Amino acid sequence: MSLKDQITEDMKTAMRAKDSERLGTIRLLQAAMKQKEVDERIELDDAAVVAIVDKLIKQRKDSITAFEGAGRQDLADKEKAEMAVLKAYLPERMSAEETLAAVKAIVAEIGASGPGDMGKVMGVVKTRLAGKADMGQVSAAVKAALAG
Repeated sequence: MSLKDQITEDMKTAMRAKDSERLGTIRLLQAAMKQKEVDERIELDDAAVVAIVDKLIKQRKDSITAFEGAGRQDLADKEKAEMAVLKAYLPERMSAEETLAAVKAIVAEIGASGPGDMGKVMGVVKTRLAGKADMGQVSAAVKAALAG
């Protein structure tokens, strides 16, 4: 079963269970997926769905930071609940050590030598580690590998 089908099934389950919080988040995800399909006239595969989920999680993280800074814990809690639902659709993530090892291998393979090669390295890393690793962690690992 594709990830897209799984999300549809989870929506039906949330409807039956009358779980409005989960249902709202899943509908938000489906709307983002549909928007991408319509805009680009494509059929989403699992990798594209994971990219959308990653983007929505990043938005939630930013919102949580803003809400907590403004003293709106109620809204921050709502965003955290949505983020928990979205994280269920992500594949198992690489640990920080695995990410660093993969980045170092790619840096050695490309022959990158310094911070000037960061763009070249990130291009390759994004294609190989998309959906497998947190891109914030990947960026830090690339900087560390090129600095050292």
